[in-house]
Amino acid sequence: MESAWSSREASLGSTDLQLQRFMEAEVQKQRVQLLIHHMTELCWEKCMDKPGPRLDGRAELCLVNCVERFIDTSQFILNRLEQTQKARPLFSERLSD
Repeated sequence: MESAWSSREASLGSTDLQLQRFMEAEVQKQRVQLLIHHMTELCWEKCMDKPGPRLDGRAELCLVNCVERFIDTSQFILNRLEQTQKARPLFSERLSD
């Protein structure tokens, strides 16, 4: 009987870990979406003096620079999250030893 309980507990523990990882990934996705929204708002406010039928050269250059900084920042954040995810299993394995 104990082996059946151990098996169930191990299965539940595995499911809990999978759920926790899924939730962490979803929270990270939400943070990225919030960052995108925030950066879009900032670039718009910074670069668009008066919306019109066409972008003037200054507004276009400003938006290009703003988007490039956003891409650089996003890439940095994604790389950092990836490093964190790769390091986490190693850390938890060390704790269990």
